[in-house]
Amino acid sequence: MMMIGWMVLVVGVLLVPSSQSLRFDIQSGKIKCISEDMKSNSMTVGKYQVINPNQDRHQLLPDSHKLNVKVTSSHGHIFQWAEKVEKGQFVFTAMEQGNYMASFSAPEHWPLITLTIDFDWRTGVQFKDWFNVAKKGHVDAMKVELEQLYHTINSIHEEMFYFRAREKEMQQLNQETISKMMWLSFVSLCFGFSVAGLQFWYLKSFFQENKLI
Repeated sequence: MMMIGWMVLVVGVLLVPSSQSLRFDIQSGKIKCISEDMKSNSMTVGKYQVINPNQDRHQLLPDSHKLNVKVTSSHGHIFQWAEKVEKGQFVFTAMEQGNYMASFSAPEHWPLITLTIDFDWRTGVQFKDWFNVAKKGHVDAMKVELEQLYHTINSIHEEMFYFRAREKEMQQLNQETISKMMWLSFVSLCFGFSVAGLQFWYLKSFFQENKLI
């Protein structure tokens, strides 16, 4: 697992650093989209949070200050879908080159309210940021994928042994069938010769008794 962490870390360092950090407002019932042009196989990290409008920042956000967040690729692949959240983050690897879209929408509310969103989207983040994200998120995801791959390989391995055992059983059954067929053919041949011999002896005796030969 340590090796995987360092591999992810090296990949993150080698990526070309680019970032987009901004703060914007969105009214209830409206939607705002932000795009990022990404290369294939590049890593990306996004963090978003609704700014608390209360003067006392320790107070909970009102229910009206929630977001719906959707992150998609130019081919329509969905990488995140969250409903009525006040903050969150996404981490993924771009499978194809193109524009990736993060769409933020505020549920309808009356009277109209304005939400302030703090959004930080980075591609090819620097060493420290990527290391923290890798430890918290991506390495765990890779661990799950490796465990699934491990179980898949074990299942394939067991199926190979099962088919090999079945093949041996079929070979043994074929050999037994061939042996039985050869024995049956031999018995049938002996029986045919015996019947033919008896018929020949009977006909010879019959002709001799009737003085035909």
